[in-house]
Amino acid sequence: MEINASAQSLLSQIRDYQSKIESAKSGADFRTALAPAIEEVEQTTAPIAFSERLSQAFTGAIEDVNSLQMTSADSQKEFQMGGDIPLTEVVMNMQKASLAFEATVQVRNKVLTAYQEIINMPV
Repeated sequence: MEINASAQSLLSQIRDYQSKIESAKSGADFRTALAPAIEEVEQTTAPIAFSERLSQAFTGAIEDVNSLQMTSADSQKEFQMGGDIPLTEVVMNMQKASLAFEATVQVRNKVLTAYQEIINMPV
């Protein structure tokens, strides 16, 4: 029942936006017709500087690599303690962690190389 109510709510919002778009096409001011929707989008997507987004991306990648390494270590420990985990899963977790770490190191190396090239550019 809740799914039907939320679907109806979503459908009514879509129809509302469609009617606002049609009224904007027929000559009404586009910004005025869609002002509530534009304000909602502007409030939910605050502008973030490029450096902050880059920092967040790197932090997220490092956290993902750390998570894979922790999963690998946990599965190795469980296997060594005689737990109910197949060896293939342990090896797959180890390979995932290894590949993720190697990829992260390669990205770091590329970023450092690019940084060094930019620093050494003649002005």
